[in-house]
This record gives sequence, C-alpha cells and structure tokens, in this order.
Amino acid sequence: MLPYNRKLTASARALRRRMTPEEKHLWFDFLQKLPLTVKRQHNIENYIVDFYIAATKTVIEIDGIQHSSEEHAASDIQRDEDLAKWGITVLRYSNNSVRNNFSAVTRDILEHLGLSYSDIL
Repeated sequence: MLPYNRKLTASARALRRRMTPEEKHLWFDFLQKLPLTVKRQHNIENYIVDFYIAATKTVIEIDGIQHSSEEHAASDIQRDEDLAKWGITVLRYSNNSVRNNFSAVTRDILEHLGLSYSDIL
C-alpha cells in the first residue's frame, strides 16, 4: 500500500477545485473515458500528483513553464525517483503539449497503459 499523507488532503482537495485549463482538458476530454480508475490530485508520500492510475502504477503530470527552471527540474527528478521506489512510472507533459498536440499526448498515454483508442470508445 502506498503511503498517504493526511496533512496533504486539504491541499489536494483545493487543487482539484483549481485545476489548470490543460489539466481540465486532459481530465474531461480523455482520462475520464479510460477503462481504468484515474484519481485527480492524489497524494502519495509527501507529494500531490496531478493524476494517478493505481492499476498500472502510473502518474501523469502536466507541467507549466516553471518546471523548465533548474530548481524545478531538479525537484521533479527527485520526485520521480522517490515515486519510482514505489514502482510508479511518471509521465510528464507540458501545458503546451496538451494545448497544441493533444492527440500525441493521449496516444502516448494509451501506449504506456497498453491501451488503444478502441478501448475508450
């Protein structure tokens, strides 16, 4: 069982209410249609991940421009390594990719999950 930090529950709830436009797009137009349970703003250990699919131990992160800074990049690497210790794979996409290349993002997610578009129709 993955560690759950109860101190992050209120923050996760607030983040679910304030999803970015790109997170909303991915959630409402794709992730909700998957034949797997996808949790939004789910907390694992000391992190709140954008989306988590327990059945495949997959985290999907939608990163804004701030993630391109050296500080954020180092933090993201540490976070990914910490989650990998639990057998979790992290898929990262930029806001720009979700906005401008949505079909490529969804294809990549489906490929990582071992699914195809026919599984969500």
